Order: sequence, then structure tokens, then C-alpha cells
Amino acid sequence: MDYRETLDYLYNSLPMFQRVGASAFKKDLSNTVALCAHLGNPEKKFKSIHIAGTNGKGSTSHTLAAILQAAGYKTGLYTSPHLKSFTERIRIDGLEIIESAVVQFVAENKMFLDELKPSFFEMTVGMAFWYFEQQKVDIAVIEVGMGGRLDSTNVIAPELCVITNIGYDHMQFLGETLPEIAGEKAGIIKPDVPVVISQSQEETTPVFLAKAAEMEAPIVFADQIWKVDKRQNFENAGVARFEVEYKGNTQELDFGLLGDYQRYNLPGILEAVVQLKSQGWKISDQALQTGLAQVTQLTGLKGRWQILGEKPTIIADTGHNEPGIRQILAQLETYSFAQLWMVIGMVQDKDVSKILALLPKDAHYVFCQADLPRALAANLLAEKAAVYGLQGEIIPNVNEALNFARKNAESDDLIFVGGSTFVVAEIDDL
Repeated sequence: MDYRETLDYLYNSLPMFQRVGASAFKKDLSNTVALCAHLGNPEKKFKSIHIAGTNGKGSTSHTLAAILQAAGYKTGLYTSPHLKSFTERIRIDGLEIIESAVVQFVAENKMFLDELKPSFFEMTVGMAFWYFEQQKVDIAVIEVGMGGRLDSTNVIAPELCVITNIGYDHMQFLGETLPEIAGEKAGIIKPDVPVVISQSQEETTPVFLAKAAEMEAPIVFADQIWKVDKRQNFENAGVARFEVEYKGNTQELDFGLLGDYQRYNLPGILEAVVQLKSQGWKISDQALQTGLAQVTQLTGLKGRWQILGEKPTIIADTGHNEPGIRQILAQLETYSFAQLWMVIGMVQDKDVSKILALLPKDAHYVFCQADLPRALAANLLAEKAAVYGLQGEIIPNVNEALNFARKNAESDDLIFVGGSTFVVAEIDDL
């Protein structure tokens, strides 16, 4: 099979949560364990960092990878879902896995894959571990797909675990309460392996403390040590300036991600660097500053408060659950504009009512849908939105919806595009 045929095989013969949702989710690590054993347990042959959380785990993963890269380490990065190309999920020093390696992995293991019938995600995890071992990375940053305890990535023995925060998302799999969800995320905590919690939350702190005690794992709540305040965005330079206080010392750091919500991620990122340095990883202040400021250039991260145009201002962000949308709306309020346009699409297996209740009634909406089975039909989203007094056009195609807003907005308006990672993924000029 060539690359296109290989991708077709992966997408069509293996269940893919990104496309079909719940039917692809397995609450069981047996397939991953079996696949890794078949591959010779590559996950045991490189150092790793494991990152979980409801929001911020993607930004945190990419940023730590950028910092390690800037420090001179050959750095693997495994994240999901991809926005544009399958190969985005597996990177080394910012470079995506080469197509011939994807073809090779499937060709060499197809008979086993056909027999095992792993999910799409289980297979991509195995491919990532295989590739990182093959390419002899110094360290790999591994982002959890969903939850933690039963996530396919949870077969690694990392140097460090990071849990960003806990919010309401994927509750049909992870639990209805924040402590229940935290219990699933805490499943990545390993015996004697330090764990950094980026954001302290009253309801989840006891869960993390209990799990860390059970595992005899040193635990640090980063936001209790690092005080981070956002100062301003330099949008032309593509950086945001943050004031950071640590043990009585204050400094300013430029971060190449413009979302105000990054102030919740930075304490965990900075504390993770401290923990890695204490283990002997050589990360200079210059490497830290370069990794932070150049995270998008070094890793290819997209869709995090990404400015796509001016006059009118166009902003895309992948935030898609209630806490993420709250942060987006708070940051939109810091902008000056005549009219707000919201180009919005969502997936059908989320409780969209809570998000729709938050959205501003005075915005002009263009309802769209991503091109995948999980997408909520644009007309159904518009019907649900109307209950909350949200009105606008129904234009299912994401780029046609965005172009409609572009053509009809005035130069002093603001257009926001989002509601789902998959909507942002389909923007042509992302």
C-alpha cells in the first residue's frame, strides 16, 4: 500500500474516536499492552514525560517539547487529535513522522493489526512509540488522549507526570463530578515519579494528594509556587508577555501562545522544567526562554488563539468545553470591536446546552459543521441555539461560513471561529 492507501486502511478498518465517538473508546489497556509487546516494548526504551488534563494539555505538551528541543535534546512529541494531517500526531524536533515510516509501520504489522483489531488511537500510540525508539529520541513528551488511567498512553514509565487541570468534559467516560474525573486523570501518577499539578482546585486536590500518597510520588501544586500574571499581547510579534514570580524573584517571560488561559498552564510548565533540571536534564534559562517564545515555530502547534486576519480581526481557538469557552469569552471581552461574529460548530456527543447558555446574545452567528460523523448538524445547532436567543445564518461548510462572515463584517468587527477542534481544523488558511 502507498501512503494514501495506508491512511485509508487506518481510518476505515480501525474505529476512530475523532470521527465516530463512543464506539471507538475502549476502557481497557489490553490491546495497547499486546501491541507494545508485539513491537518489542518500545515504550520502555526512551525517556518520557506524561501529560494529562481537561484543558491545556496540548499547549503544555508542545511547550515542554519546544523547551527540551531548544535545550538540544532530540525530542519526541505525541499529541492528538491532528488538525490537518495524520502525521502531526507524531513529531521529532518539530518534524512530523515521514509518510514512508507510516507505510512501513502498517506494512510490517498489518497481519497483527488485523488480528488484534485495535482502535485507531491504540494503533497510533503504538506507532509513536515504535518511531521514537527507532529514531532514538532522548526524551518524548506524551499527551494523554482522554482521561488517564485507561488511556492507551498509560503504559509508559515517565520521568515526570503533569496534570494541567480538571473540568467537565467526556463525562460519559470519565465520571459526572470533578473528583471522579480527577480520579481518572490521576491514574497516570506512577510510583516514585514526581507529579506536577498546574492548577489547584478545591474539589480535586484531595484526589491528587491521596493518589500521590498511595504511589509514594512527590507532588507539587505549581500555582502555589509560581504566580503568573498576563501583561499584554504583542500580536504582530506573535507573543504574549507574562510576569512570573517564583520564590520572591520576579521576571517577565514572552510566550508564543496568545490565549489569556495560558496563565493557568505556565505554572505547570515552569515547575516541570524545575523538576527535570533536578533530575539532571540540562535546560538553560536561554533554552527556557527560546522554547516559550518560539513554541509554535519549534513544534508546529496551531489553533490556540490564532490570529488569522485583521480588519476585521479573525481569531480561531480550539477550546470546546465549558471551561474553555468561558476563557475564550473572557478574552474576547478584552478586544474593542463594533460587532462580534461567531462562526460556530460543535460535536453531537457533548452537552452543548451549557456552552450555548454562555454565548453572547448580541453576536451574529454563522452555524457550521465539521466534515465528520460526530459533528452536530448545523441546522440542529441553530435550533438549539435559538432556544438561548442566539440567531444567525446556517452555512454547513466551515470555510463557506467563515467567508460569509468575512464578506459581511465591517473592518472594525471581530470574527471568532471555533466551538470544536474539528471546525478549526477545516479552516483553509490556518
